[in-house]
Amino acid sequence: MAGAASVLSNVTMPSADAAPCPDAEVVFARGTMEQPGVGTTGESFVDSLRANVAPKSVEVYPVDYPATTDFPTAVQGIADARAHIMSTAAACPDTKMVLGGFSQGAAVMGFVTAAVVPDGVSPTDVPAPMPAEIADHVSAVALFGKPSPRFMKVLNNPSVIVGPYYTAKAIDLCVDNDLVCDPQGRSFAIHTQYTEEGLADQGAVFAASKLRDDWAREAQEAPGAPEAEAPAPPATLVGSGPSQHGPALQPAQHMGPEPQTRPGPVPRPEAPAAPEAPAPTSTAPVAPLA
Repeated sequence: MAGAASVLSNVTMPSADAAPCPDAEVVFARGTMEQPGVGTTGESFVDSLRANVAPKSVEVYPVDYPATTDFPTAVQGIADARAHIMSTAAACPDTKMVLGGFSQGAAVMGFVTAAVVPDGVSPTDVPAPMPAEIADHVSAVALFGKPSPRFMKVLNNPSVIVGPYYTAKAIDLCVDNDLVCDPQGRSFAIHTQYTEEGLADQGAVFAASKLRDDWAREAQEAPGAPEAEAPAPPATLVGSGPSQHGPALQPAQHMGPEPQTRPGPVPRPEAPAAPEAPAPTSTAPVAPLA
């Protein structure tokens, strides 16, 4: 991909002694006030994803940002995630990435996928959108408890909209009545129940299916991969030549014992036909001509 090569050529490559590239990498942003790492929901998601794609290798990158109640600092998370995603795409082009986030982290990752700077935001205040071709390196996006437009409006921030290059590979999971992500939600306590409600597993199953699809497609497109066989044409029943796409048709077999013939009188040989008698010769005198 020439465009990708030009974009990624400016990204710093790792040293020769860097760890080998994994089959997949999860880039995950934790929620507000969670300890550095990927947070509780992120840990459950990663554990489930690894179980779903084993024995494939899955590494994890926790997005580095404050994750405090000072929401504008989320821009630091957007910048860090963006830089890491582009660096991984350059250093490990065969590694498939899964982007994820919980709560404020889901907003961070949603903005990372944006194709344009949100309305009302100065382009000088936020990182530029990632080049479109970076999406080829991302298999799935899993967002948990992403703040709703109502919630973002209270914080005086733009709505979180996943960019068009990622919508088909994204899943947006929200526990019913969650005050943060459900526009009609009223419970903040349930916002911490994504593992207990099974949504971390649901997101992992979705991401695993997207990873398997991408791995299967790339294996098929790899040099030397066997081409899919064309379907055989229907057997031709006309003519006496053998079929070219399978065994020759065999005569139908009797389903049971051969039919028995009844003994009967043996026909006698016919007597030879008698020779025909010659036509009789007239002996009457012939009258003289007048």
